[in-house]
Amino acid sequence: MIAEIIAAGSEMLTPYRQDTNSLYLTEGLNDLGVTVAFKTIVGDNLEHLTNAARIAIARADIVLFSGGLGPTEDDLTREAAAAALGRSLRRDNALLVDLAKRFAARRMTMPSNNLRQTDIIDGATILNNANGSAPGQYLDVTIDGERKIVILLPGPPKELKPLFTDVVVPMLAKSLPPRYLAKRMLRMALIPESQVDARTAPIYQQYPDVETTILAGSAEIQLHFFCAKPTAEEAQDRIDELSGRIEQEMGDSIFSSNGESLEEIVLLHLGMRHLSLAVAESCTGGLLSERLTSVPNSSTAFSGGVVVYNEQMKSAFADVPPELFERHGAVSPQVARALAEGIRARANTSLGIGITGLAGPAGGTGADALKPIGLVYIALSEGEDTQVKEFQINGDRDRVRFWATQHALEFIRQTLL
Repeated sequence: MIAEIIAAGSEMLTPYRQDTNSLYLTEGLNDLGVTVAFKTIVGDNLEHLTNAARIAIARADIVLFSGGLGPTEDDLTREAAAAALGRSLRRDNALLVDLAKRFAARRMTMPSNNLRQTDIIDGATILNNANGSAPGQYLDVTIDGERKIVILLPGPPKELKPLFTDVVVPMLAKSLPPRYLAKRMLRMALIPESQVDARTAPIYQQYPDVETTILAGSAEIQLHFFCAKPTAEEAQDRIDELSGRIEQEMGDSIFSSNGESLEEIVLLHLGMRHLSLAVAESCTGGLLSERLTSVPNSSTAFSGGVVVYNEQMKSAFADVPPELFERHGAVSPQVARALAEGIRARANTSLGIGITGLAGPAGGTGADALKPIGLVYIALSEGEDTQVKEFQINGDRDRVRFWATQHALEFIRQTLL
């Protein structure tokens, strides 16, 4: 079965508010073996919302509305859904009494427009909202011989989430045919999306029953696999078979097969080998340390780091010889090497990382004046052996800094492998 989510509200068509409810609803539907095929955001316009509802009901088995159930004139989901279904609205007396009691308990006079919240689509099951005044509605109907489930939910997340999880999900679980969804995510760092697809498409195209999605961003590629089957074992077996073949093809390019971040994997490898790490960062300004310390219990492998932004700090905290700056510049393989070796010795750790570069937008000075923006040197010291790599990273300052940390983490991972 496929579902469509319609988020009602003009505010989500501005730069100031995002539709986050659909992410929560999608996860819950996926757990029931239901694929979300469409998501639509519609402003507070009755004609537009009704048209969107008609299209959704025609093409999806399950349609969920979020928002538009409030008391104001621009809350139009009830009216639009009823029109799309060709059904009338009725005012529910029990809801009316409960709503009046709610206002009386607060010693408030109920505005007349709140009465709209007691309008129910003919044939709908009322979903009591314990956290707000707008009840949800649930319809399981047959249209032109096809079964359709239409669900109306309030927009505020503190109301939508418990109502969906505690009420709607059990109702769907009872009424839908048993389907189990298996998921898997493979993650690769610093490899072009086109290269990943060229190598993996001939494999995943042999599995039409597994939905495969490739996502690129943040200096990594993610392969997402989804498979719904009548039994959990069938679904998991298909996912395992496909992901196993992909892992065989991509080899060590894959740093995670269960969704772990690159920093988690690096810390895992360090911990397994009882190794410790310290870092000396210049152009990344502590971003590498921040990523590592975002992982719980990272102190078992990550000893710490220093941000050594100017030459004096590089010398004071990582023992970089001052003559290296005059001879080679601060952005140089020689300084990167000295940073890695100096911080490893100072912190008495197994490994040391040194990062230096030009993140922009302004260029370097002195010996670095002619070097291009985005030039980064990363060194990894293991005691007697120190490796240095040069990278030219394109993009703005934030991109250069993040990609530099990604290169550093992948440098560690590949070295440990």
